[in-house]
Amino acid sequence: MASEALKPPAVAAGARIAVLAPASSADPQRITRGIEALRAFGYDAVAANHLYNKLPPYFSGTSEERLADLHRAFADPSVAAIICARGGYGSNYLLAGLDLQLIRSHPKPFFAYSDMTVLQTWLLDQPGLVAFHGPMAAADFAIENGVHLPTFHAALMGGLVQVGAEQGIRVLRPGHARGVVYGGCLSLLASALGTPYAPRMEGKLLFLEDQAEKPYRIDRMLRQMILAGKFEGVRGFVFGEMLGCSSDDADPRLLERVVLDVLRDFDVPIAIGLRSGHVSGGNVTLPLGIEAELILDRADPLLRYLEPAVTGSPHAG
Repeated sequence: MASEALKPPAVAAGARIAVLAPASSADPQRITRGIEALRAFGYDAVAANHLYNKLPPYFSGTSEERLADLHRAFADPSVAAIICARGGYGSNYLLAGLDLQLIRSHPKPFFAYSDMTVLQTWLLDQPGLVAFHGPMAAADFAIENGVHLPTFHAALMGGLVQVGAEQGIRVLRPGHARGVVYGGCLSLLASALGTPYAPRMEGKLLFLEDQAEKPYRIDRMLRQMILAGKFEGVRGFVFGEMLGCSSDDADPRLLERVVLDVLRDFDVPIAIGLRSGHVSGGNVTLPLGIEAELILDRADPLLRYLEPAVTGSPHAG
């Protein structure tokens, strides 16, 4: 049975994609390379008004300017999809001003990860907009082999995304589970606890990823989620590649042992290694807010979506 998420229309090659920076500024050369890569893939990539701006100490513009770029991209009928340039920090300044009705009326694929997790989960929890946890222009499209194109195109065009061992998934605890995929960057999800924008991850199939966080910090954030009741009814856990989430001179599998120990009371399947978000390459597009099945057989682990992330036939905007 399909989820009740708000799905944007499918997008075809040749469609216009707006590139914007809702948080930190990005290196101008990387932005340009990312836009050129999108154009090489057949998309009409265009820069938002404040994409190349830099505002001290690290933003791409004032909160009002960044919010205006985001609203303009959603409202513009010629724009079929939106891709952020990078994460960094600053999207939490936009939360209170988001025009949820405008976005509800003009749903579009919104590609982001890292700092944008709080925007994606809020839009998923409120208007129900399916989130596209995946490659960003300056962070991923700007580098060679930075994007996993099969999942990117499948998510945009209405295919069923499927990922497995080739995309990094390793089994920590075997089992089968089915549910609505939800999540994002763990440290951003934890930072939203205690605010009106806290994620609604209870009962979901959870994807959690981060980078450069020591195992004890991952432990602390997971415990924080447990103590806040956020893992109640969770169907299964899939962790990302977790780049740099290790301790000097420690067993390289320490993080895996920490995850299993912290989650020992949750009788659900657990995987790690999925390359979506902060990754070493081939950034997978992972739709959030729709149904998938997690099949963790040690020989052939699989996360298989049961419905498309978009509606209708691909169009050019």
